[in-house]
Amino acid sequence: MAKIGVLALQGDVSEHVQALERAGNGKVQAVLVRKSGQIDECDALVLPGGESTAICRQLESHGLTKELKAAALSGKPILATCAGLVLVSKEIMGGDEGRVKPLGLMDVKINRNAFGPQKESFEADLMVKGLDKPYRAVFIRAPAIGAVGSDVQVLASIGETIVAARQKNLLALAFHPELTPDPRIHQIFLKMLEE
Repeated sequence: MAKIGVLALQGDVSEHVQALERAGNGKVQAVLVRKSGQIDECDALVLPGGESTAICRQLESHGLTKELKAAALSGKPILATCAGLVLVSKEIMGGDEGRVKPLGLMDVKINRNAFGPQKESFEADLMVKGLDKPYRAVFIRAPAIGAVGSDVQVLASIGETIVAARQKNLLALAFHPELTPDPRIHQIFLKMLEE
């Protein structure tokens, strides 16, 4: 049984646990990661949406920053959604540079609140590479990917705006797949464990 750690410092934690259990059909155990030493015990990790500045501070205070970087560099699959995308990015653009210190794990540049404030949250049908039918995605105070490095694969866009990408073991999304009953994004992530 695959052990998937969900970073449980802040944000959509229980929603990701439920989504992983749905997508895993009894072959996945989701565990809450809150303290040092837990990341090593997991086969893969989810960095949920939430408030990126708060999550960044908590990662440091709980001693998880180095462990998270080491897990990513070792090839452990990581699903980063919304604030998680901000955390794994190499650079934050658009005047928000000082508030969050990104981990520099993925060769992407991020616009933190690309789609506006919470009241401008929306849903959109996305064509996602690897899926045969559109995926109804939920965007809440969402970031967007402003630029990607040469080894980053763009998976979905809204117009010219990139909202999903993959680089090796990192799958990063501007939207919240845990807030929809559609399990396909979590299934893509779980397939990364088999690769």
